[in-house]
Amino acid sequence: MKASDLLVECLESEGVEYIFGIPGEENADLMISLSKSKIKFILTRHEQGAAFMADVYGRLTGKVGVCLATLGPGATNLVTGVANANMDRSRLLAITGQTDSHLLHKESHQNLNVVKMFEPMTKWSWSIRNAKNIPEIVRRAFKIALTEKPGATHIELPQDIAKQESDIPPIGFQEIYRPEANKEQIRKAAKMILEAKKPLLFVGNGCAREHESPQLRKFVEKTKIFSINTFMGKGVIPDDCETHLQTIGIKDADHALQAVLDADVVISVGYDLVEYTPKMWNSDLNKKIIHVDFTPSEVYTFYRPDVEISSDIGDAMDAILSEIEQLQSEDPSLNSFPRKDVPEKFQKVRSEVIERINIFKDDDSYPIKPEKLILSVRDKINHDDIVISDVGTHKLWISKIYQTFEPNTCIIPNGFASMGFSLPGVLAAKMVYPEKTIVAMTGDGGFLMNVQELETAVRLKLSVIIVVWVDNDLNLISIKQKHEFGTSVFTEFSNPNFIEIAESFGAVGFHVKSTEEFAQTLEKAKSILEKPVVIAVDVDYSRNEVLLDDSFPPYVESLNGKK
Repeated sequence: MKASDLLVECLESEGVEYIFGIPGEENADLMISLSKSKIKFILTRHEQGAAFMADVYGRLTGKVGVCLATLGPGATNLVTGVANANMDRSRLLAITGQTDSHLLHKESHQNLNVVKMFEPMTKWSWSIRNAKNIPEIVRRAFKIALTEKPGATHIELPQDIAKQESDIPPIGFQEIYRPEANKEQIRKAAKMILEAKKPLLFVGNGCAREHESPQLRKFVEKTKIFSINTFMGKGVIPDDCETHLQTIGIKDADHALQAVLDADVVISVGYDLVEYTPKMWNSDLNKKIIHVDFTPSEVYTFYRPDVEISSDIGDAMDAILSEIEQLQSEDPSLNSFPRKDVPEKFQKVRSEVIERINIFKDDDSYPIKPEKLILSVRDKINHDDIVISDVGTHKLWISKIYQTFEPNTCIIPNGFASMGFSLPGVLAAKMVYPEKTIVAMTGDGGFLMNVQELETAVRLKLSVIIVVWVDNDLNLISIKQKHEFGTSVFTEFSNPNFIEIAESFGAVGFHVKSTEEFAQTLEKAKSILEKPVVIAVDVDYSRNEVLLDDSFPPYVESLNGKK
């Protein structure tokens, strides 16, 4: 069998549905092989868009998203999207072409050491040099990408190797099983929780990506322990849960941080240090920490677990809950669960977080306030519909205000945090869930970074909604400059006509001129089928300082007279 055909058969045996990318000369054999496959090749307009689409596909399906490019500039264009997936622990495989293997030791056209380039941003990067090794290399790439903590892998296929012959069959997908939690550590964790006065559950990305929400919800419901989540843990515990303090992650500007500082035991579940440094909540090293994750904890000065449980998260949380019930039956003097003594600060934080969300619920001023914009989107879509945030000031507002009730229904890139993520991302989300309303929320800066993928959406007849927050500024950089230096520089720009740019691609475009019109246009956009809809809306960012310096009660008091 020809090597390129074998590679495609190996991908089929792994259950690959889509490959996102752009063909080139040096991957021509592979493209011809793909044309005969049941795998659907999705032509994108930039390799970065392909990588972002593969990233979101991996997040939503739990499978490996695959992107493809040629050598040299094609491969370098994949880099940002691959790095984004890897740091956000999304399962991705990048496949790149390469010149003939006998030319790789010297200078040649478009030649670059792509394998070496991908090493810092993947879990594994490899070049195929013998067709007989293809089944092993493909299986290894998928296994590494899927194994906790998941991430990106890369395979390079030189064009001369693609033409070789091999008689080795594919290995195919193999399920990954995890060991049970250590019983002694489970008992120690249960005892520590029972002895705690103010335990707090800290929910991270690992709980969302591995669908551990049912076990976490059961734990919270039975114990009434308060919980909090990172940006990428949104929805694991529903935001309407009465003991949930919602989202944390903006360094020292989180009001919810006050609850973490007040806690005596932090039950850290699926928590990834790349999202929110423990230095923010354990700078004096006085917290007792129970670490529950698929892998052992990172070595970090401000994160020193007293109990460390490395196993399946859901199984571990069920085991801890069972052990709590067992210990209580053995010694009734231990603190009873569900907890009846609600920590006063926890309750206060929850009530104030809810007040912030609703402070501008009835505000119809324009430009629209971030809170009102987000509430309008939330009001128009179902709980299981999907919002994908880009990166910028809007991301911080979304993390705080957007009420999330199911995991992976509010996707926020928060590890590598690359702008330009949301537009390609919603295309992949719509392909995975064609029956759902899929909304991108992006700044005007991020929107134009991958605006070319509107053509991909039009060609594929994907009815997605792209909400563009317009302020003619790289606003998050601007407010941080003002916060530190008292002024902002080099952040302002002009914008195109958003209606015309959408229509030029064959999409539908709106630029609303009132807050009321925004809500009406959202409703209209939901009824437009087989076309993407771009809705530009002017945003009032005048109070962004609160995102960096959150002295919460004075903030609320200052707004009471403005409602």
